[in-house]
Amino acid sequence: MPNAETHATAVASASELPGDADIAAGLNVRQQALFEAVRRDGFLTVENLAVNFDVTPQTIRRDIHLLAERKLVRRYHGGVGLPGGAENEAYDARQSLLTDEKQRIAAALAAQIPDHASLFINIGTTTEAVARALSRHRGLRVITNNLHVAAMMSGYPDAEVIIAGGVVRARDQGVTGEATLDFIRQFRVDFGIIGISAIDPDGTLRDFDYREVRVAEAIIAHSRTVYLAADHSKFGRSALVRLGHLSQVDALFTDCPIPPEMASVLQDAGTRVFVAT
Repeated sequence: MPNAETHATAVASASELPGDADIAAGLNVRQQALFEAVRRDGFLTVENLAVNFDVTPQTIRRDIHLLAERKLVRRYHGGVGLPGGAENEAYDARQSLLTDEKQRIAAALAAQIPDHASLFINIGTTTEAVARALSRHRGLRVITNNLHVAAMMSGYPDAEVIIAGGVVRARDQGVTGEATLDFIRQFRVDFGIIGISAIDPDGTLRDFDYREVRVAEAIIAHSRTVYLAADHSKFGRSALVRLGHLSQVDALFTDCPIPPEMASVLQDAGTRVFVAT
């Protein structure tokens, strides 16, 4: 899990958060720094914050309580994250966030995919990074509802790409709808590769668009093995629609150690964890 010294790209746009002057009003230096750390990293544990700021966990909890009362952060069991929203960030913004982390995750996941495998790849900038990392694989058969993935992988000399039909979303070139669901349900593939917008501390998987969630549910149901690609900013983040649970995922690929309170959830679920460093 990233600490307060990590210099990662912010996971929330400046337009969604209060201005610096508003934040500083009534906060001490540590509380301001704590908020900035959460704004950068998306989710941090009380334990890590206490170590990084050299104070007791009780002091950190009081700081979090104050920030939560001002609606600057959201409290979680054992940690703190950004307030949730009903809509995801714009595609262009997400594409530029945590690019190095996504590349590491993608490389780790691609290393677990054998040649001549059949795949689902769904909508998302992290799954697009996975598609790029698969460029040297041989004999892949890829079914996707992501036009960015389809355009990219159709240029690979030894891959067959099948595009799911449906309604194309202008904002990110994702394909959803009843036709998409009907198409995906015709197949049973070796690996379903999915991204996610948010993971609750209890292991619940969440996203922002109900139609996109239904497609991801179908991918999970029709894959022999399910791989989830999610960078650290997804832990403790909020999103509107429930997709499923980590227990439905065979392996989670991420870029930082799992929050301690989520480690037991993953262990109970039997989900393997790959941390790409």
